[in-house]
Amino acid sequence: MNHLDKFDYAILGALQVDGTLSVAELAERIGLSSTPCWKRLKRLEEDGYLDSRVAIVNRHKTGLPVTVFVSVRTSQHDEKWLQRFAAAVIALPEVLEFHRMSGDVDYLLKVVTTDIAGYDRFYKKLIRTANLTGVSSAFSMEQIKYTTALPLELVSHGSMG
Repeated sequence: MNHLDKFDYAILGALQVDGTLSVAELAERIGLSSTPCWKRLKRLEEDGYLDSRVAIVNRHKTGLPVTVFVSVRTSQHDEKWLQRFAAAVIALPEVLEFHRMSGDVDYLLKVVTTDIAGYDRFYKKLIRTANLTGVSSAFSMEQIKYTTALPLELVSHGSMG
């Protein structure tokens, strides 16, 4: 169970919007002085609430406009197979997300690439990684919503602390 209060959530929310904020800017934005804000930020980092602070690169401008959702099915479900498959997929730079699923699909990958030929090259690497029962690809035609910000407003914000 987390023990975050409204200031902790405000810090996390502000950093989701702009990870480059200085402690002084962050403190001003959430209504604390710099020292208590810095202490809270350090605690949030140490307790693992912040995985990292990154820049979000525009994939279209950098030549990676194609997004493909790849569904993978397999008849292999033992731990040793999964470890080998996971290591191989994680090593593929085109894969942004990799999920083990419930239901008809065993794994779902979110892949970015340059174009159809780039995806074909990725596909050939993927099918060499393991014995797969089926691979299905769905190309994103249009990205309607994109965010990396978690909906923190859905979580109880605790007391003023």
